[in-house]
Parts: sequence; structure tokens; C-alpha cells
Amino acid sequence: MRTVEDNGRVAADYGDFQDLVDEVSALLGAPATLEDRDFRLIAFGVHDSDDEAAVDPVRTRSILTRRSTAEVRAWFEQFGIARATAPVRIPAAPSAGVFTGRLCLPVRHAGVVYGYVWLLDEADHSPGQLGAAMAVAARIGDRLAAMSAAGAEAGQALRALLTGATRAALDTAEEALRKALGPDADEPHALVCVWPPERGGKRLAGPPPEGWAGRADDLPGARTVPGAAAIARVPGWGRWAAVAVLVRLRSPQVLAPARTAATRVLAAVAAGGPGEANGAGGAQEPVAGVSDARTSLAELPGAWQEATASARAARAQPLLGPVAKWSGIGPYRLLTALPAEASPDPAIASLLTDAHRELAHTAEVFLDHAGQAGRTATALAIHRQTLYYRLSRIEQLTGLDLADGESRLLLHMALKAARL
Repeated sequence: MRTVEDNGRVAADYGDFQDLVDEVSALLGAPATLEDRDFRLIAFGVHDSDDEAAVDPVRTRSILTRRSTAEVRAWFEQFGIARATAPVRIPAAPSAGVFTGRLCLPVRHAGVVYGYVWLLDEADHSPGQLGAAMAVAARIGDRLAAMSAAGAEAGQALRALLTGATRAALDTAEEALRKALGPDADEPHALVCVWPPERGGKRLAGPPPEGWAGRADDLPGARTVPGAAAIARVPGWGRWAAVAVLVRLRSPQVLAPARTAATRVLAAVAAGGPGEANGAGGAQEPVAGVSDARTSLAELPGAWQEATASARAARAQPLLGPVAKWSGIGPYRLLTALPAEASPDPAIASLLTDAHRELAHTAEVFLDHAGQAGRTATALAIHRQTLYYRLSRIEQLTGLDLADGESRLLLHMALKAARL
């Protein structure tokens, strides 16, 4: 079991929390679960029972999905657990899916709640047993507080490194991130960029919804995302902020941990963002991009450019998403380097109007299929003669000869660029 010590602070890994949860279970003779203050699962004990009816669906869902539903959270919070300093008894509520009563041990440090230990327990316990269990909960709180502080420092340093405007600022941020990561600083890493939700092809206007507003605590903690070394919001999308996740890799050739982390953060964003932020009201779902691996912290700004470009490509071409890797976005590696404010090429300007949207789609599908009429007609589910008519209209509108290779290249790249 690994620990990291820095300036007297100790941050424990999951093994430490598992041991502490098991200690609470042994003290009170009931299966225990540890969740952070946002009801995200950290650790759980064994439910040693032969009675299938005794398996509580809320606990099962928390273990399988690593979080509780909004209904369950509302039921528990109405009993004042966020303010409690002593064990809280919570009755069953079948309507909320809570079929077994709970004992909640608030996990606090310096007066701040950092999480909860939950026990499927309706038995009475002596003051001595409860006192011993709360002492263990306090130890958990100490560790969660230390991890929260370390995670905040790492997130702030990561944000500074990705936004630094001068060499001095970048060097300072790199040193701060190296200190926050400790021995992990020299391991290979990749960066993940989670792109904000959009509606109608444009970033949502006006104030960001609560799920994306500038609160730090609505992001999943690094400890709840497998492989995450730091998580931060990074400005760059107008009023919106992207989410940057620094992910430890087992080797520079294996990016699977970064993809797993991206999927986890996307799920957290989709679950936490209300209304238009989670797909309602015609909003597009958030997407993510993954950079290639880096073996030096000084290379992370370049990795961030790759991650953001990959996320932009996933937004422009849904077939690449919801998680796109830099190595897999093809021509978008070049197109995303173009200035974001660049105007469309004059040759395709007329194709981008609402009146000719079908022709633009036909042109892109035709070029995606290497100019093969049969495959294009099949993909569009139209007759070949209809396709030939549309291609002639495209040539008339653009002034390009689709029999010419360079004209095809210009049209193809201009249409792809317009997606961005």
C-alpha cells in the first residue's frame, strides 16, 4: 500500500480507505460503504450474507455505478447528515429505493464534511462501539482532507501550466505540479480534454448552467477517476471552461487508462449537468479528446493542444467520439491547427447556406468514399442519376471541377474545416 508524504501531509490510496472501511465493519458488525460528500463511491466492505433479499439495491447501484441517484441523495440529506457530527439513523424509504435502514457516520475534518460511511445497520450499538467507529471516521476524514488539499494543489498547478503565457510562468507551474505529484511526476502521462456541451452546433450562450459553472467542487475528485493525477478547469471557450484531466499511464504505448478516465469524467459531467448541460433541450452531449503520451511535464502544454484538438474533432465528426484520440483523428490533426476564427474558403461558402445543406452533405459523403459513385449513392440511399445531378450542381455553385484531384482536396478539406 502506497502513501505520499509532503510537508507533513499524508495522502492515502484506496488500500488505506479499504482497510478503514473494513475496520468500521468489524467494529459494528455490518457491511460498510465509504462515499465522498458528492455520494461518489470510494471503498466498500464485503456484504457477507446468504440472504439475497438482504442485498440493498442502493448499495448495489453505488458499487456498480460508483455513485448514488439524486433521489437517494435527497432522501439522505434531509436528515441533516451534512451538518451532523455524530452517527445519524436513517429509516428505510422504499419509494426512493432504500429498502434497509442506514447508520450514517459523517466523515469530517476541521469542521468540514468530506464524506460518509454508510452501514446497512438497524441494530443498537453501545456508546463505546459508536465512539470507536466515529474515531475511525475521523481518521478517514483526515486522509480525505489531505487528498483534497493535494488534489487542489495539483489541479491549480496543472491549470497554470496549461495557461501560462511566459516562460517564467510555465517554469513555476511545472515545478509546482512536480511537487504536487511527487514520485509520479516522472511517470508517463496523457491529457484528457472534456469539451463543454453545445446546442444547435454552438456553445450554449449566456451564463453557464450550474453543472459547468466555475465551482471547483462540482468536478469529480481525482481519487474517483481511475488513473487521474490532477483535474482542473481550463479557460478557453469564451464563458465556458474545458475540463483537463492529467492521467498516469503504465507505459507511453498504452493509452487505455486515459480513455477510461475520459469516459468516467464524461459520465460525471452528463450526470451532474442539469437541463441543457446533460443533453436535454437539444443540447449535444459533451465529448472528450485524448493526447498522445508525454514523459516530461514540460511537454504537457503540447499534449493539451492535442487533447483539445481531438475533442474539437469529436464534436465536429460524431463518428470519432465521444472519446477521440489524437492519433485517430486523421486530417483533423491539420485542420484543428487553423485559426478558429478563420472564414470558410470562398469556394464552399455557398454550400454552407441552409438552402444547400443537402448538397454539402452529398459532397462530403462523395469525397469520403473516394469519389466512387456507387458507394456514395448507397451511403446516401439515392439513385445514381440523383447523385450525378447533385454533383453537377456542386460544381456549378463552387466553380470546382470534381474530376480534378486538387479541386477535390480543396473541397474536402474546406468542408471538414467548416465542421470545426
